[in-house]
Amino acid sequence: MNKIKLGIVGAGMIVHDLFNFIHEIDTYDIQAICATKNSVEKLKELSVQYHIPYTFVNYEEMLEKADVDTIYIAVPNHLHYAYIKLALEKNKNVICEKPFTSNVKELQELVSMAREKDLILVEAITNQYLENYQSIREDLPKLGKIKIVECNYSQYSSRYNAFKEGEILPAFDYRKSGGALMDLNIYNIHFVVGLFGAPKDVHYYANIEQGIDTSGILILDYGTFKCVCIGAKDCKAPISSNIQGDAGCIHVPLPVSICKEYTYYQNDGHEETIDKSSGKHRMFYEFEAFANMIVNHDREKCDHMLDHSLIVMDIVSKAKATANIVFSADQEG
Repeated sequence: MNKIKLGIVGAGMIVHDLFNFIHEIDTYDIQAICATKNSVEKLKELSVQYHIPYTFVNYEEMLEKADVDTIYIAVPNHLHYAYIKLALEKNKNVICEKPFTSNVKELQELVSMAREKDLILVEAITNQYLENYQSIREDLPKLGKIKIVECNYSQYSSRYNAFKEGEILPAFDYRKSGGALMDLNIYNIHFVVGLFGAPKDVHYYANIEQGIDTSGILILDYGTFKCVCIGAKDCKAPISSNIQGDAGCIHVPLPVSICKEYTYYQNDGHEETIDKSSGKHRMFYEFEAFANMIVNHDREKCDHMLDHSLIVMDIVSKAKATANIVFSADQEG
């Protein structure tokens, strides 16, 4: 079996999640991990605990010296574009955490570069690969003509307390491509686009504080049906999503990043709760798919997912424009 020689960039919570399951996928051989100088002790702990041969505090040095062919990027949003570009320039395949980039222009450039170099570039977004999500896609015809789609991912952030006191952390920093749209509503957008493709029109009604959206309502017009995506970090509500058709409804409790289960309601009163998950970590399925793409050099699957991500990032860019949200990365372009 061909091994993927993986280099990890970042040492935050999502990387710790990765280590909960990555050993279950034999294809990955983690060769190196890189983080900031402030994370040296954490890097040492991770390298010892997970038998990672090399640690770095300089990303470019890792790209030059480490024996890696694929880079997993899990750094703050505003760094994604630059880190992906550097890796592609060094002829590395790239797996990057959501949101892919700060705007669609950045992503278009990177996609062109990856395709020109024939490298695998993919966005790590859990819901697109979950077993229950695939089942929802298969069950859509049971709903008849779709009329309304509504996704609510509202989760009060402890960082919002600091934000109100004047301490601006990355999640609420427009200079670092933060905000509710990029952090939470992005899952809703992926969920909807994966089922229905690109909308005809986009409008984002956001609650703006200090230049960033702390919450907002995204309206996607699909012509024959309408979609509402709610993302909030300044307030909370029961998290759920509903796909409503003239013959029934699919109800998804909990965040669409998990898709733990869903219930199909027929108009005649019949209901059925469905869970096709095998119970593995929510990130397992995407990384298994990435491994297959990389090892088999599955250009078709990679391009399909890149086209999906381009639609998502186009929605994000249009949403930001309607709400007058401007990141530092947007100004640099």
